[in-house]
Amino acid sequence: MRHRKDGRQFGRNTSHRRAMFRNLAANLINHERIVTTDAKAKELRRVTDKLITKAKRLGAVAYTPQPELSQKDKNSRLHVSRLIASYLPRWGVERDGETKRDLVEKVMVDLSKRMAERPGGYTRIIKLGPRRGDGANMSVIELVDAPPPTADDEAELETQAAEETSDATDEAADAKEEAEASPEDEDKAEADDK
Repeated sequence: MRHRKDGRQFGRNTSHRRAMFRNLAANLINHERIVTTDAKAKELRRVTDKLITKAKRLGAVAYTPQPELSQKDKNSRLHVSRLIASYLPRWGVERDGETKRDLVEKVMVDLSKRMAERPGGYTRIIKLGPRRGDGANMSVIELVDAPPPTADDEAELETQAAEETSDATDEAADAKEEAEASPEDEDKAEADDK
């Protein structure tokens, strides 16, 4: 019986799985929309919702400027920001590849304010269908109030999905070419020996 064993294992040990979800959560919070497999998206939703809820429970303290807070509120805010920082990496890189963004502050200030009236369910999963190459079911996971994707965002998501599938397809094609080429090479080698 699998009592107290909820959650997907993904064929990874605990530290690998935790690192994977830290990176996925950081990318989701930074970009507000990512492409991943269905199973990873469903598990990532649990992780991300908990992080946003921690910041949201502070109420207005989460996004009030620091000098305006009482000492008790400063302590509460510091504690929650450290809890979030213990899971998320501190900095995320924007799409341009140069600009860095403080992910903990984004959760504390931006997302907690945007999600203040929402009682949970901060993410949406949109199924895309099977991935070429290995047939894994793919999804887009996004924050529910994320701005609609621009043409650049859609092109980037398609490119990201295509890169994942082309890697698997290229490996399969290379293996097939090697398998087809090997009988011919053997025939040539035998002819050279005679």
